[in-house]
Amino acid sequence: MIFRQITHDDLGCASYLIGDERARVVAVVDPRFEIDEYLELARYLGVHIEHVLETHNHADHVSGHGRLAAATGATIHVHREAAPEYEHEPFDDGWELRLGRVVVRALHTPGHRPEHTAFALIDTARSEEPWAVLSGDSLFVGDVARPDLAIERQDGARGIFRSLHDKLLTLPDETEVWPGHLGGSLCGGPGMDLKVSSTIAFERRHNELLREPDEQAFVERSLARLGPQPPNFQAIVELNRGPLVTTGVELLPLAPRQVEQRRRDGALVVDVRTDLQFDEAHIPGAVCIPAVRAGFGTKLAWIAARDQDIVLVGRDDDDARRAGELAVAVGIRKLAGFLAGGMTSWRIERRDVQHVDRLGVPQLHKRAQDDPDLQIVDVRERSEWDAGHIPGSHHVPYHDIGDIPEGLDPQRPMAAICGSGQRAGVAASLLQRYGARHPVHVVDGGVPAWNDLGYGMETGYTLA
Repeated sequence: MIFRQITHDDLGCASYLIGDERARVVAVVDPRFEIDEYLELARYLGVHIEHVLETHNHADHVSGHGRLAAATGATIHVHREAAPEYEHEPFDDGWELRLGRVVVRALHTPGHRPEHTAFALIDTARSEEPWAVLSGDSLFVGDVARPDLAIERQDGARGIFRSLHDKLLTLPDETEVWPGHLGGSLCGGPGMDLKVSSTIAFERRHNELLREPDEQAFVERSLARLGPQPPNFQAIVELNRGPLVTTGVELLPLAPRQVEQRRRDGALVVDVRTDLQFDEAHIPGAVCIPAVRAGFGTKLAWIAARDQDIVLVGRDDDDARRAGELAVAVGIRKLAGFLAGGMTSWRIERRDVQHVDRLGVPQLHKRAQDDPDLQIVDVRERSEWDAGHIPGSHHVPYHDIGDIPEGLDPQRPMAAICGSGQRAGVAASLLQRYGARHPVHVVDGGVPAWNDLGYGMETGYTLA
């Protein structure tokens, strides 16, 4: 049997290549938009990609099913309730696909979306029982899927509860669980693990929500943990349901003066270098979203308007092109180009730059004591803020910054803080873009570090 997991680390997505080496046939499950790795694996293994299976219409990334079908002639299979516009073979609960000695069995598991389907894998050369389940966006390692991306969220949560208990938890204890997402994805909750797989037995014993036997209590607990909905999720679903998307976006190199002209015409300049490089010097008005860390695509989708041109600035051309691929993966396609030669070309021409001050948490604490004008802006999510925050700080999630937040003075120093420093870097750049004269990027630990150093929290809550 052939079984390979392929992860998209920026989005926290997992896809799978499965099949039978002897029969020389494989299927790809939940393909990402960049399909080169599937084609390379198929060549290496000497097999043909004849089928593409979708667990559901994805809401967080653009599927590669259209590109795979165009490249290989594979048939796309998805549950009947997905109702896509492209050519496909619909299936229902219990449908089976034979790949030589490997059988893929559809387990309709609605909740995350009405069409959602998990796939039980049976290697008939060894047993007639499933040895694994590709759980898609139903059951994750340490968590379960969010219920609010297609229907009323309480109905979605009830659907997930029933799918888990009536379908997935009836599988043999030793069945391996291979999910569609790993930790960091917005399709799950805070308990999602970076571990790539688990088993039904382990999740039954240790997954907090699976240990809740009462449906109404499960609904209440799952809804209480919901974070913000993934950005542009409805538009991404429509892309995945609509006519097949087979082309990427050509990313044109731009000279510094062309970048400047596009900036003046309203393009959003996104600097994808490290936040340290950004803080030291960047194009005026640029937004800092480092592509060297996971979550670039998600952060970009939060901030960029779908009808706004985007210009990318990297350390070099390859850096910007890679960021462009990540942008396309989340449905951001209005890419006006990239700064050829990276930020170095801008500096060579001695063009204007801005910078952002950086402070560690101990330095922030001292400055807050010494400078009554300092404003601290907590840019974490509401649940994090409620758990405990710095006394006197202001709250606005980084992705909601579209102007200087109400109650803040753009002329006074404004320090953005999060849980680690990553979101704070984005926030400090946004505050500067909208008029903050003295933005400060708080690094190396954020609010948890403030708490650990004993500086005091507004609620007295102790963060783990």
